[in-house]
Amino acid sequence: MSIQLHSKPDALLAQTLLVQRVQFDTDVAIAEGGEDLGPSPHDLYDAALASCKALTVMWFARKKNIPVTHIDTHITRDDSQERQGIYRLTANLQIQGEFSDAEFAQLVAVAEKCPIHKLMTTVNTEIHTNVERIK
Repeated sequence: MSIQLHSKPDALLAQTLLVQRVQFDTDVAIAEGGEDLGPSPHDLYDAALASCKALTVMWFARKKNIPVTHIDTHITRDDSQERQGIYRLTANLQIQGEFSDAEFAQLVAVAEKCPIHKLMTTVNTEIHTNVERIK
């Protein structure tokens, strides 16, 4: 899989992001020199965790026939110590459905095990950047 990003014409910093068949703009806040035309890279990072938790819980519920009817996920970011190497995210999930306490406990456990949570907290990510000059 690849993700493509292209400069947005006539924008200060904004980029158009293409992931599979979905396209949207990403930017930074006005205070950071952008135009706030879309989510920032930090927003996308945080959103990856939110979507993974919700999708993982829903996938597990469907697999185990646990009647989950709705999930709301809210991520709160504390980046006040990011420069010191600490980036805190709090994930709050609200799960609706007619399920037992034991099934709810399973859903809670699964929410802690989503792949992006693991990736963010236990994997050493290696990034190789190639930059080309185009004339």
